[in-house]
Amino acid sequence: MTNLKEVTPAEGQKLVQGGALLVDVREQEEFDNVHAEGAQLIPLSEFESRYAELPKDKPLVMICRSGARSQRAGELLLEQGYSDVVNLKGGTNAWLEDGLPSVRGQ
Repeated sequence: MTNLKEVTPAEGQKLVQGGALLVDVREQEEFDNVHAEGAQLIPLSEFESRYAELPKDKPLVMICRSGARSQRAGELLLEQGYSDVVNLKGGTNAWLEDGLPSVRGQ
């Protein structure tokens, strides 16, 4: 079991404002419906074949709907040698509840 740190939505937003990359691992339809502003989509279903698209030299904040899928994705990154990875506790649901910037589908 890897030791993936969790951050609150407010902490996650601060990290992103400081240059971290917000990585959403939900599926395209979920992402199109609503997502945290600035998030980059790499669905968990494609994650094992696409994680190398993510930079190793930038902090990564993982997000999904509730935090479970992003936890798995973050642990995979740690196993692949990424070091600066955190999971957003409560996921997009918590991000929206906190009123943080988001993009809603048309």
